[in-house]
Amino acid sequence: MTETTPTRLWNDSADIDELKYSIENGAVGATCNPVIAVTILKKHIAEWRPRIEALLGEMPAATEDQVGWKLVEEVSIKAAKLLEPAFAAHGGRDGRLSIQTDPRLYRDAAAIVENAMAFSRLAQNMIVKIPATRAGIVAIEEVTYRGVSINATVSFTLPQCIAVAEAVERGLSRREAEAKDIESMGPVCTIMVGRLDDWLKVLLDKREISVDPGYLEWAGVAVFKKTYGIFRERGYRLRLLSAAFRNHMHWSELVGADAVISPPYAWQTRFNASDIEVRSRIDDPVNPDVVEQLLAHFPDFRRAYSEGGLATGEFDSYPPTVRTLRQFVAACTDLDGLVRDVMLPDPT
Repeated sequence: MTETTPTRLWNDSADIDELKYSIENGAVGATCNPVIAVTILKKHIAEWRPRIEALLGEMPAATEDQVGWKLVEEVSIKAAKLLEPAFAAHGGRDGRLSIQTDPRLYRDAAAIVENAMAFSRLAQNMIVKIPATRAGIVAIEEVTYRGVSINATVSFTLPQCIAVAEAVERGLSRREAEAKDIESMGPVCTIMVGRLDDWLKVLLDKREISVDPGYLEWAGVAVFKKTYGIFRERGYRLRLLSAAFRNHMHWSELVGADAVISPPYAWQTRFNASDIEVRSRIDDPVNPDVVEQLLAHFPDFRRAYSEGGLATGEFDSYPPTVRTLRQFVAACTDLDGLVRDVMLPDPT
């Protein structure tokens, strides 16, 4: 895929072992967020416990939350180091590590900007993840103007992607007006394709209805393909990124796009062991009957698939947004607990 099409592979984790495998198989990017960080720290606790203990000594007045986010930074910096050769080879468009801003800030544009700017300084090849919420869209424009490459996350819908693209364009145009560099920037906008599918499956059960088997597996793909077509027509200067994999179509149906595919390690090993033909399918249309049935039965799919389906003020209350933010915020609590177990070990 990475050798025969413009589609790029990123690794949906900052785990060093997994990232090394991914790079050996063509990856030129990776990501980190609180969920990923907690998973890595727990998996490699023997390695990280001494570092947590050291940080507690270096930061004697710090809260567990402050120590936890310091760990997120260090996990991200280690992964970013592995991507430096790709960063140099691709002129900044790839070779980046996506580090996520604190999800608890999703309603505060100024706080997101401050957090993003701090994270952007951790390494030359950082790309900062900002949620496609109402405040996040404001922050995306400002951070882009300040020269930071963004990865819009918590994004599931065509309206969110267009709002992100327009915010990036405004930020880039402001930089151009001041003769500031934009050539080395590499912004992307994620569509969490599998999480849209997940939500429609929840609705299917809640409403006790049925659709043809397999149709729900196409929802995220349909939104991605339609969004990609609009991006090409309008010439937006950022790429789409497919994430939250649930089936091979979240990769195979998008091959050929000038976009990023970001499967986790487990899905990469599945793909590499499969006999699925690697060929360009991005221009293959989704079966119109599938789209029509999804539009007819699921208003939340219609909102995701239609350009005017969601107003910016509705981004924060869209159910997949709420579900994802809740998971990310819960991971912050899990991160606190991991540090607390070292800071205040149970004496019993």
